[in-house]
Amino acid sequence: MFSWSRGLILGISLLAVSAAAHGQDVAREQIKGLDEQVQEIKGDVLGIAAELNQLEEKLLYPSNTQVAVFVSLAGAEALRLDSVEIRIDGSPVAHHLYTYKELEALQKGGVQRIYTGNIRSGAHDLTVLVLGQTAGGADFNKSKQFTVKKDVGPKIVEVAMGAADITINDR
Repeated sequence: MFSWSRGLILGISLLAVSAAAHGQDVAREQIKGLDEQVQEIKGDVLGIAAELNQLEEKLLYPSNTQVAVFVSLAGAEALRLDSVEIRIDGSPVAHHLYTYKELEALQKGGVQRIYTGNIRSGAHDLTVLVLGQTAGGADFNKSKQFTVKKDVGPKIVEVAMGAADITINDR
């Protein structure tokens, strides 16, 4: 009698273990399916966010009044920028303090968009104030004023900085 009940208990135990293992396989498949769905939803959300950013930029900065100012380093000069301030018609519109990584990117030929905004058509004063150090370690403090003509359509202005001078390239 004792061996019969022992066999019954052993049989029930094996049945319970196999049911649990089958349940784990089903749960793993469900989790894998849910993970794939979550990744798909993440991709959709990122796509929607990018479209919303484009729409927001079109609404905030219509092409007929839009101006964008970019900063770059002229040539391969080892100028260390500390900060750049941009003023349009005497009003400060952008001020940026540079981190090591940002400066490194500019020295490798990168370009930074420092300002995007709206201005009316016509001539505008653009003032650039730069603080930094030259390759020799001397303090660098320059200010230069330019006249930028804004026509109908977007305006792009590149401010190229070097130890010798600050220049602009506008399109």
